Amino acid sequence: MNKLLLQKTGILLLSLIFIFLNSIHGKESFHLEEIMSSSFPSHLKLSPKGDLVAWVFNSKGKRNIWIAQGPDYKAKRLTSYHQDDGQEIGDLEFNRDGSILVYVKGGSANRKGENPNPTSDPKEKEQAVWAVHIQEGNLWKIGKGSSPLCSPSSNQVVFQNHGNIFLSDVRPDAQPRILFKARGQNSAQQWSPDGTKMAFVSYREDHSFIGIFDLTEQSIKWISPSVERDAYPVWSPCGNYIAFIRFIEGVRSSFRGGIKYQIMVADVATQEAKTVWECPNATGGFAQYYPSEPLRWAHDSHLVFYSEHDKWMHLYSFSLEDDNLISLTPGNYEVEDSFLTSDGKKLIYNSNQDDMDRRHLWSVPVSGGEAKRLTAGDGIEWSPVLTSESKDLIFLCSTAVQPAAPAFKKMSQGETNLMAPQEIPADFPSEKLVKPQQVILHSPDGYTIHCQLFVPKDSKPGDSRPAVIFMHGGPIRQMLLGWHMRGYYHNAYAMNQYLTGKGYVVLSVNYRSGIGYGYEFRNAPKQGPRGASEYQDIVAAGLYLQRRDDVDPGKVGLWGGSYGGYLTAMGLARDSDLFAAGVDLHGVHDWSLRGRRRNGGGWDIYGDDLMNHAFQSSPVADVEFWFSPVLFVHGDDDRNVDFIQTTDLVHRLKRLGIAHVETLIIPDEVHGFLCHKNWIQVYRSAADFFDRFLLNKTQ
Repeated sequence: MNKLLLQKTGILLLSLIFIFLNSIHGKESFHLEEIMSSSFPSHLKLSPKGDLVAWVFNSKGKRNIWIAQGPDYKAKRLTSYHQDDGQEIGDLEFNRDGSILVYVKGGSANRKGENPNPTSDPKEKEQAVWAVHIQEGNLWKIGKGSSPLCSPSSNQVVFQNHGNIFLSDVRPDAQPRILFKARGQNSAQQWSPDGTKMAFVSYREDHSFIGIFDLTEQSIKWISPSVERDAYPVWSPCGNYIAFIRFIEGVRSSFRGGIKYQIMVADVATQEAKTVWECPNATGGFAQYYPSEPLRWAHDSHLVFYSEHDKWMHLYSFSLEDDNLISLTPGNYEVEDSFLTSDGKKLIYNSNQDDMDRRHLWSVPVSGGEAKRLTAGDGIEWSPVLTSESKDLIFLCSTAVQPAAPAFKKMSQGETNLMAPQEIPADFPSEKLVKPQQVILHSPDGYTIHCQLFVPKDSKPGDSRPAVIFMHGGPIRQMLLGWHMRGYYHNAYAMNQYLTGKGYVVLSVNYRSGIGYGYEFRNAPKQGPRGASEYQDIVAAGLYLQRRDDVDPGKVGLWGGSYGGYLTAMGLARDSDLFAAGVDLHGVHDWSLRGRRRNGGGWDIYGDDLMNHAFQSSPVADVEFWFSPVLFVHGDDDRNVDFIQTTDLVHRLKRLGIAHVETLIIPDEVHGFLCHKNWIQVYRSAADFFDRFLLNKTQ
């Protein structure tokens, strides 16, 4: 009797210990709403007059324009939008004297002409150009459209809508009018320095032209028309020349490689163009669409541009006077944002030089020379501008524990000052966050994979904790050792910190095909539909976690969005014995389906010879081996990944009936969720799912 009682007592004690440990691992050290409460800054813009800057703050879905004036740069809100309505704000443009700020409110339309409406508001949504007076604060709508550009010589603005370029005075009672009528889809407008002419790109299916519209003569001239694709026109400071990029045989761009291109310079008077530089190989394609300004005309007849022809994303300067190409940022690192100073003599840029998994600011003369480091340390800095009067450096920044924020730095001083510290709430859990550790893994085929490891503060050997692997989307993205500069991944970093606070070990994996580690890494063979080679990196990450003495090897999960959703589904389909559960946000699940639908949104359209290989490189090819539980999340107005990618896979899994399947469908939401409340719902559901299937192993 006593022996039986002791056995029952022992069993009860073990059960209580198990429940206690689960309660410790599952307890939140902070709430999801707290870690998602900071305002996210974007679209930093410098005024042409004075030390005035503007940016957009997304405060829990309420988007507003803020400004700050030197020398103290105390921030204040300029607009008063108070709803989490999913209506984006961007494309900030100051008028010529800096008294008015022009901007765009609302997102672009999908293929059916529908503008984003994630709240399912019965009232029709639109994308429109607006203006707000800096001093008076009154605002007004200029007209439907996007991409505004203010005149350098008058109080006018041009913008585009449905393939036409419109012109309007920047005043409340102005009536926009179409600037000119021309065949094709006309956009990418650029004022001449004196404001009398307008360069633009006319897209015509399999080719495109650079046009110049003369506002005085009301005439259009075409610059060296050809069968190629011409784009990115920029004016010389004197206004007599146009430089542009010509893509050779550029039917469409590809995320896997590059298109050979030339840099052209044309005489505006004669419209004749000549090639001044040609990319020596087909590796330059990445520079064609990632930087916001891939080509600029700088001081002393220098053209500044991005290129990857040396196998790293770098800035180059080409001197038109002596036909000399200057590598401004040589080395095994990559350049991202850059800013050309008002005198055209210097570039301010950010890169991962000497710190591969962060970003810091540097400056370099356009004519070449040694780069000067402007920021250092454990932080991340991006979107730099330099004021023309006081030479103050203004940028966005973050650390491992400080979310993204606008900041300024006096060039004569070393201290960085936040411009709107009040937008990081007082109860933001900075002191409860962990600093991710850099972990470098090696894939079976020899690739070096950088990861960020989040370990709970109270973790110790033998804990046997559940673990989760996060995979970014893109795939041309890179997660960093701190809060991210993109809103989508700023949120993902918050989620990884939240899971860590709940007791999970989290590993964020920068698998091959991402940016930050050079051309060869980004263009590793047999990616995605051509063999899913990057999936090897996820398996290596899973095995690494299983070997850790603080991880339960049977409780390793996966989560990610878009391409990260694809890799989540790959893991569950191919290796359910390794990956115990997954949360798949708007992932691609059948490459062949994406190819057949002929609307891949910028991806290759596969020929018949590749279609079968694309299917075999997809999660649907191994769906019969999928038995781990999964949560699918998708908005049905996704413009990046067709909703049918989730519909098709969910139906396949349900027909098989061997895996537990849950769905969270958000009507009218887009790919990168526009409403803050939807981010909270998605992440709350994902955390609950992992708690049920990894923490307690409930099935």
